[in-house]
Amino acid sequence: MQIKTDLTLAGYMPDLYAKAAPENAKKNGTPVISFPFEVSDIPKSANYLAWTMIDDDAIPVVGFAWIHWTMIDVPVTDTTMLIPADFSRKATVGVQGKNSQASKFVRETDEMLTARYTGPMPPDQPHAYRLTVYAMPAIITCAGLLSK
Repeated sequence: MQIKTDLTLAGYMPDLYAKAAPENAKKNGTPVISFPFEVSDIPKSANYLAWTMIDDDAIPVVGFAWIHWTMIDVPVTDTTMLIPADFSRKATVGVQGKNSQASKFVRETDEMLTARYTGPMPPDQPHAYRLTVYAMPAIITCAGLLSK
């Protein structure tokens, strides 16, 4: 599979989806509009997509890899799919998992911040983020572990 995102010319995530997002794109100071991406060459055997967005550069800062977004059970509709901007807040399909805002170290309780996309806000320097998309043959929902 191929994953394509539109980044700024310098390779950074556009402001709307990250730390410099305008206040109307944040909740309690945290960016909440998920970025668009395209997945192509989806295998014909795939019926669902799942993905994670992880910040491994957070380990020296907070002591663990920061989870920004987890999503499973998004039905495959074609061999190429566009996941539009703000999909996390507007999704009517799939299941979103908890992110690091829900950890015992942050203790956020608002599900709009714990069970959806939360954008990058590195406190020290630019970080690299890893978006991994999985092609799944069947639904993988785990009762009790994820939120809709």
